Amino acid sequence: MPKRKPTGSPATDDPPHLQPGSQIEISSNDPGFRGSWYTGVIVKRAPSKKPANKFVVEYAHLFEDDAGTKPLRETIDAVDLRPPAPREKSRKFKFSEEVDAFYNDGWWEGVITKELENGRFHVYFKRSKEQLEFGDDQLRLHREWIKEAWTPPLEEDKQAKEPEGAATQVKMENNKAVARGKLEHDDTASKKKLKTDLATSGGKLESSKITKYREGERVEVTSDEDGFEGAWFTGTIVKAAGKDRYLCQYDSLRTDDDTDFLKEEFDALHIRPCPPEIVMADAFQKLDEVDAFYNDGWWVGVISKVLNSLPEIKYEVYFKATQEEMKFKHSELRIHQDWINGKWVTPSKALKS
Repeated sequence: MPKRKPTGSPATDDPPHLQPGSQIEISSNDPGFRGSWYTGVIVKRAPSKKPANKFVVEYAHLFEDDAGTKPLRETIDAVDLRPPAPREKSRKFKFSEEVDAFYNDGWWEGVITKELENGRFHVYFKRSKEQLEFGDDQLRLHREWIKEAWTPPLEEDKQAKEPEGAATQVKMENNKAVARGKLEHDDTASKKKLKTDLATSGGKLESSKITKYREGERVEVTSDEDGFEGAWFTGTIVKAAGKDRYLCQYDSLRTDDDTDFLKEEFDALHIRPCPPEIVMADAFQKLDEVDAFYNDGWWVGVISKVLNSLPEIKYEVYFKATQEEMKFKHSELRIHQDWINGKWVTPSKALKS
C-alpha cells in the first residue's frame, strides 16, 4: 500500500527526496556530529521571507525528551539532506575501504584498517581519531550524493534494507564527542539531540597510537576550524609545548603583519609526518580519492570527472566539506593517504562497486 503524504502538506517543485513525507538522511556540521548521517522525514519547506532552501525535518531516532516520546524536529539546509543511501544485501568488505558504520542510531564515515575473524573489522574515524570494531552487518560502502545521483552507483538487485536501530546499533564507548550528548537550540527552547547510554555500550575502542615528533621535523598539520576541514598544511616542529602538543611553524602561511611565518600550537592528533610521494605514471581515474593543492594547502577530495584536455590532463574534483567542484591539473593532485596508528594507509581506489 503506498504511503500517504501528511495531510495539509501539498507536493512542491522540490526534488523527490525533498517532498513532504519523503524519507531522508540528515547531516550536521556541528562539533561532534560531523561525518554522521541520521534518518528522518521531510515535514515541510521552512517558511522564510528571504530566499532560502531550508526544510523542517523530523528525526527517526533522535528525540526532544529523555523518555523518547517526542521525535526531534529541526530546520535544516537542503545541502545537508539526501535520500537514504543504498546498501548491498551482502558484501565482502576489504582493508582500506571507506565505509559508513552504524552507531548510536546514525551512520558514521570511516575507513577499514584491519580485517578480523568472523566478519568483523576495525574501522578508523578520521574526525574523532578513534578506531572501533564492527561486524559486517553494521557497515555499508561509503557513497556520496552528487548531482542527484549516488557515487558509486548500486545495482538495483543488490540493494539491502536499512537496519533497525535497536537491532544493529553499535555503541562507541568513550567517544567523548558523542557521549556527552549535544544541545540544539531553536527559536523557542533548547532540545536534547542525543541520548547516550554508556552502560550498554558494546563498541570496543582501540586507542590510536600517538606519534612523537622532534624539533625541526617536517610535518603536515590540520585544523577542525570551519573552512579548513579536510586541509593539510606543511610546516616544521618548532618545539614541544606540553604533553603530546607541539608548536609548529607553517611553510606558507604568514602572520597578519606579514613579518614572519605563522606559528600555531597543535595536539599530536592534528599533526602527521609528510606523506611519502606516490608517483602516478598514468592519469587519475574517476572516483579516485586525492589531495588537491589549493590556497597553500592540500585539500582532500574525489575525482568527479576526467577532462582529456591538452597539453596536460585536467580533472574536476569534488570537495565534500564545501560541496564544491573545482578544476585541477594533474600536477596539482596527489593520491590521498591517511596516517593511522603510525602507518600510511591509502583508501581503496575510488569506492567502486
